[in-house]
Amino acid sequence: MRCHSLFAFLVLCCCLCVPARAAQQAAARGEPLVIRTTSLPKAYVRQHYETHLQAQGGILPLRWEVTEGAPPDGITLTPDGVLSGAATASGEFHFVVTVTDSGRPAVQRNQPLVLTVAAPLLARWSHYPKVNGQRVEGAIMVSNQTEQDFDLTVIVLAVNEIGRATAIGYQHIPLQANSGEQEIPFGDNLPAGAYEINADVVAEAAATNSIYRARLVSNEKLQIVQGP
Repeated sequence: MRCHSLFAFLVLCCCLCVPARAAQQAAARGEPLVIRTTSLPKAYVRQHYETHLQAQGGILPLRWEVTEGAPPDGITLTPDGVLSGAATASGEFHFVVTVTDSGRPAVQRNQPLVLTVAAPLLARWSHYPKVNGQRVEGAIMVSNQTEQDFDLTVIVLAVNEIGRATAIGYQHIPLQANSGEQEIPFGDNLPAGAYEINADVVAEAAATNSIYRARLVSNEKLQIVQGP
């Protein structure tokens, strides 16, 4: 009778321990591992960039790595989830990050990301420089790709064979944040000679005390001939 009672007692203890052990194992696994970062803020060429990837749940510590594709040159991901650096080129960069927890066995989650790197200041020829009689004329298009207003200065020079520079265009204007393209025409009469056209664009962002520059140079000499 005593043996039967002892056996019953042991069975009861086992029944009570199994749920307790299961609960302990569930607690050790923690909440399900989920990546919260699904998009990235925009970066700018040669400007410092830093963002922290976020995940929730799993067993700490978590470890991050890039497992497919790559961020832009100049930007790296640390094991603790910090994406930082200064991109060297503009464009859209697609890559996949993986976060791994410290469980046994470990749990992993993957997340595709896209990092857009913009040039803060864009400038291009909208009307390539040309000769019109004794006059060289053209236009450039500028745009502000940042979240800050610019104080913009544009100087266009015609440089002849002996290096003498003549200003044929000047503008000093505000350029609002995230603005569409704005055209700036230029032109003036010049003496006879062969000229290279240089357009220098300088943008000052007072909010961050930053200066951005862009430069355009004609790829051919423009010839002005002596008029009658």
